[in-house]
Amino acid sequence: MSTAHDRGDLAETPDRDTVRSGPTALRILVGAQLRSFREAGGISREDAAYAIRGSHSKISRMEGGRTSFKMRDVADLLALYGVADEAEREAVLALAKQANEPTWWHDYRDVVPDWFEDYLGLEQDAALIRTYEVQFVPGLLQTEDYARAIFSLGNKGDSAERIERRVEVRMRRQRIIAPPMSRKLWVVLDEAALRHRVGSPEIMRAQLEHLGRMAAQPNITVQVVPFTSGWTVGGVGPVTVLRFAQAGLRDVVYLEQLAGAQYLAKESEVLPYQTLMDELGVHASPAPDTPAILRQIIDTL
Repeated sequence: MSTAHDRGDLAETPDRDTVRSGPTALRILVGAQLRSFREAGGISREDAAYAIRGSHSKISRMEGGRTSFKMRDVADLLALYGVADEAEREAVLALAKQANEPTWWHDYRDVVPDWFEDYLGLEQDAALIRTYEVQFVPGLLQTEDYARAIFSLGNKGDSAERIERRVEVRMRRQRIIAPPMSRKLWVVLDEAALRHRVGSPEIMRAQLEHLGRMAAQPNITVQVVPFTSGWTVGGVGPVTVLRFAQAGLRDVVYLEQLAGAQYLAKESEVLPYQTLMDELGVHASPAPDTPAILRQIIDTL
């Protein structure tokens, strides 16, 4: 989505066979398995923490997939939880080891905030990304020049080299929706996001033309909420809902603020945003109308 990080002022059903699990999804899966084993054994987080010389919060982070795993800790917990089947133990340990593998954005830690790393992992692991944007074209659909203009305005103290590294991250992210990937992207844009001038008229024209080409891809849906729709979303900024193909992974809602982000995973927290995205899809113009809307705006530049 075009979040604060996308803006540059800061640092259908998925196919299970065509989406490979990445580190973030694997951490969540391993954490969920460990929690399931612990609860089945009637063991408290405090007792589990004692067994690995840790704290209650460490167990909570491990079970929530919010930290990397020490293999000895995982092995000790499996023993404590009574997981005696060797094949089952080895399967969990193998997933934990894979979850610890370095990610591509590790080389960009100088321009990727810590709080944004989890989103990069979730975005890469998602089978369906649904996003609503009110001010900018989402990062996954931005051109290099459009992204560079945003980062240049939002990071005026940065060197040209750092700006280019931010642009590199933006472009690298876009690989997840490029052929032959089957990951689906469903974008709903407020018309204001298309009319908000970023850079020169030439940059905007190229961006809108690129958006039209991307909207024609079979795995990408782009809808626009026109000014004339009469429907507004009060008090809601950019929203992204990520859905995963892996069994056991719930939808995650990502909301970015000025200097951080909020990740919602509880069903009661996620449901209102799922409903919002459904309503947006209904009130926005149908996807086949998007090329004509884009052409009309391009003609005004």
